[in-house]
Amino acid sequence: MEGTSRRVGEQHKSFLPCPVVQWHHPAGNFDALSGTLIIVRIANIPAFEARSPFVNPVDDKNLNRSFPGSAKGTQTERIANMLSHKIIARADFLMDIHSGDGAEFLEAFVGVYGGPLSTDFDLALKVAKGFGFPNLVRYSMNTQEQVDRRRSLNRQGVAAGVPTILVEIGQNGSREEEHVDAIVKGVENALGILKMSTKPPHKTPPALRLFEGSKGVTASHSGLFFPAKTGGRYLSKGELIGTIRDYAGNEVEQLYSPIDGYALYGIQGPPVRAGDGVITIGVPTDGF
Repeated sequence: MEGTSRRVGEQHKSFLPCPVVQWHHPAGNFDALSGTLIIVRIANIPAFEARSPFVNPVDDKNLNRSFPGSAKGTQTERIANMLSHKIIARADFLMDIHSGDGAEFLEAFVGVYGGPLSTDFDLALKVAKGFGFPNLVRYSMNTQEQVDRRRSLNRQGVAAGVPTILVEIGQNGSREEEHVDAIVKGVENALGILKMSTKPPHKTPPALRLFEGSKGVTASHSGLFFPAKTGGRYLSKGELIGTIRDYAGNEVEQLYSPIDGYALYGIQGPPVRAGDGVITIGVPTDGF
């Protein structure tokens, strides 16, 4: 199969791996590339330059919740519209590459979009396994409401009928060589699986853990967040995740795990606002 693979990163300000990968491994170095590889290095330059983690400072909107966007909308909506129509619509496969933001811990994982509204889950899973990350998450798109709710770039790929994966590795805006190398190897393996490259595949280990979606825990108060622990780990239902204190130092909330699961990523504090996601917990499964 000859096709078009799209790799995108840098929607949020501290997600560094995609541009760093491009510096380390420019597209011109791929041997015998068949088809077209489209790389979007920094999609949200105003937010990147302003060190604004989640929203574009020009219009206070989150690019990764603004798809498919609008050609006549605000700056963020126009960026989303351009990515939707000029990039995603051209792709046969979508890889959305992220890392943990500057205030987050992150356990490396690849998310694979499945369910009745997704396209070619088996191919997406094969590509995901080629990254060799320890955690795989299936996001089942069962209803149109799931696809449309605060639509991200990944779900725009689902809506466009493009097999889609989400790649997450690194934390605190990491530029560590091992994280960059893991992305390069994964992308090169993906190109081989998609029959866009004849380069021999890199050997990668099988996933250690499989998850059927995830469950988020949200803060109900603003203030200072004090996590009980950080880092990827198993959590038991009812286990303390952390506490929130107001700006006078008074404890106003305790947050507990709603399920038995595995902490994939979360904030490390201290600032937190009511409505912020504090931690995301993978729901364990034996297989897909």
